[in-house]
Amino acid sequence: MAVCYQKLWHLLLDMRMKKKELEAKAQISNYAMRKLAKDEDVSTEVLGKICKALNCSLDDIVEFIDEDK
Repeated sequence: MAVCYQKLWHLLLDMRMKKKELEAKAQISNYAMRKLAKDEDVSTEVLGKICKALNCSLDDIVEFIDEDK
């Protein structure tokens, strides 16, 4: 099972927010942001901070993809 953050990037576009702005607002590291950009796993703490900063739920920013299909 792979993780995809495409929903997050669409949400940022809709909000006209840059990744750097999200990084500052959510108080997450540049390293975490780079991992998100590569669709790599990040901690639930990072995801929680993003959800809190954007006032959204996890379903709004993360999608799990079945790699077997």
